Amino acid sequence: MHLNFNAQLMTIDQLDPAGTYTYADYLQWTFEERLEIIKGKIFKMSPAPARRHQKISFQISNGIYNYLKGKSCEAYTAPFDVRLTPLKRNAKPDQVYTVVQPDISVICDLDKLDDQGCIGAPELIIEILSPGNSKKEMKDKFEVYQENGVKEYWLVDSTEKAIFVYVLNESGIFIGLKPLIDEEIVTSSVLPGFEMLVGEIFAE
Repeated sequence: MHLNFNAQLMTIDQLDPAGTYTYADYLQWTFEERLEIIKGKIFKMSPAPARRHQKISFQISNGIYNYLKGKSCEAYTAPFDVRLTPLKRNAKPDQVYTVVQPDISVICDLDKLDDQGCIGAPELIIEILSPGNSKKEMKDKFEVYQENGVKEYWLVDSTEKAIFVYVLNESGIFIGLKPLIDEEIVTSSVLPGFEMLVGEIFAE
């Protein structure tokens, strides 16, 4: 059920965890805390990422930004709204039930970009795992990225210092590649020629 009393809301705690929300609701919220909506359900985001999380994000995004110089794709780091919907660009705010803020998003179809962020699936999404990530959040994000056609999805595990890469096959299913660690090189099927040494990403 769609709840339409946002004007009266002052804190996140006033939201109904069992309610169903859309991007139209999201646009009206003025909480300091950050939220994501996955298939209509709200997920509280962790407080400001820890220093290590931010450093890893910077290392990866810096490598991607350097690679993208002179190319048509663009990369964005959180906070950056990605609206996922089967209706794609024609969707109205009250028709969008998933709004996420991936740590890093790479978009090559620039028609998907607007002043609010991205509507439709980025070609590449990178998420850096934090202690605050719930198993349900991880599972739901994996599923929604797959369902909406994200071509490549990286899960970066800062604790294990490993990168797990999933590539969408022709059937629309994520195929997991061999985990990458230490002196191995991470590449990307959607960014031909991109290479980064895994050890450099996790360097202290």
